[in-house]
Amino acid sequence: MRFSRGIRAGLIALTALFGISVSTAAMADSGRIDIRIVKAGFVVGGSGGSGTLTFKGKRYPLSIGGISYGFTFGVSETRFHGTVSNIRRPSDVAGVYGQGGVGAAVGRAGAQAVVLTNQNGAVLTLSGQQSGLIVSADLSGLALSLR
Repeated sequence: MRFSRGIRAGLIALTALFGISVSTAAMADSGRIDIRIVKAGFVVGGSGGSGTLTFKGKRYPLSIGGISYGFTFGVSETRFHGTVSNIRRPSDVAGVYGQGGVGAAVGRAGAQAVVLTNQNGAVLTLSGQQSGLIVSADLSGLALSLR
């Protein structure tokens, strides 16, 4: 009898925890994001850019900066479009996103797709067109902030 009470109490606790986590996830929302990033480098690279977050019908300007280390040579521009999910307010998109990658672009022949997550749990799902002349195999960090 004591055993069944313990199981019942455990099941009630698990149900309560599951309900809280589902309701928290259900409150998360998503938005549209458009960004332009210019990257340049010779071994150590830097990137900067701007963009716009559209969230619940409002537009928020974004500022982008970053650094990379590895084999990087050249200059490129990438225009990304996509979604940001798992956010509750616009400021959740701000933060540092890390990535490791290999890529190349010559002229207008580079397409990219990437999924990134920051410390707030925001998930960027982006795709875009890269142009310029760049070859890279590096680790990079990208910092996004609201202006």
